[in-house]
Amino acid sequence: MFPRKTYRLKLRTRELLLGPRTLIMGVLNVTPDSFSDGGRHVTVGHAVKAALALQGAGADILDIGAESTRPGSRGIAAAEEIRRLLPVLEALRGRLKIPISVDTRKAVVAEIALGVAAEMVNDVSGLRHEPELAEAVARCGAGLVLMHMRGTPETMQKMPFAEDVIRDVTSGLRKSLAVARRAGVAKSSIVVDPGIGFGKSIAQNYELLAKLPLLAKLGYPLLVGTSRKGFIGRTLAAEKNKSLPAAQRAWGTAATVAASILDGAHMVRVHDVAEMAQVARIADAIARARQS
Repeated sequence: MFPRKTYRLKLRTRELLLGPRTLIMGVLNVTPDSFSDGGRHVTVGHAVKAALALQGAGADILDIGAESTRPGSRGIAAAEEIRRLLPVLEALRGRLKIPISVDTRKAVVAEIALGVAAEMVNDVSGLRHEPELAEAVARCGAGLVLMHMRGTPETMQKMPFAEDVIRDVTSGLRKSLAVARRAGVAKSSIVVDPGIGFGKSIAQNYELLAKLPLLAKLGYPLLVGTSRKGFIGRTLAAEKNKSLPAAQRAWGTAATVAASILDGAHMVRVHDVAEMAQVARIADAIARARQS
């Protein structure tokens, strides 16, 4: 879907230009239990080193998460999330040139993070978990990613899937957008994410990727996060009902990243930043050639 609409995304202290090229959001989990890299960056030193490495590899934004939202996870208390997150943010303050996004569903965590070093909040619940998170974002003039999730991390792969995934995601995102706008979050500060893998079947994940232009009609920039997710592992496994380990899903991820960009994604959220930055450059070049 090109030409991609151009947006100026307003963060707390700067703007990002979305459209001319795909921006890379690098994932840094400071959790012991995330599905792909849990336990790798639980010390402040390891987390800072990883953050600087992601910036050097080509990340345009760093997304830090201190609570796993993998399927089946029950969540943690805000105090524990802050305990994991705050020392990392304090250590990174002034050391990164790229903006920091914080992956959280909790208003108090968002407010503290924005007061230290964060420029954006990435809420995988789309403000359903704590709608007041939007007020914290609005007060700081920060950016906000609204993702669609069907159910909760604990229930999302157990409850029935939507009969019409495009309608379900569109409707859910419209509700999230309404909450954010009523709270005072500027339209120019919002990004939407269809929530690949969050309460969707394997077939529905592919349908969402194939029909991203329908979601672009919402009038907001699109973020797509497919990196190392289970539907890729299940698709690539040699045996039925088996899955490739997360560490072996990079090539499959690359295919989904390229497809997302060619169908209009403005940003992609990935673990393998250096590799996916190359994928994005080639996909952007193909998209520009389509225009000419």
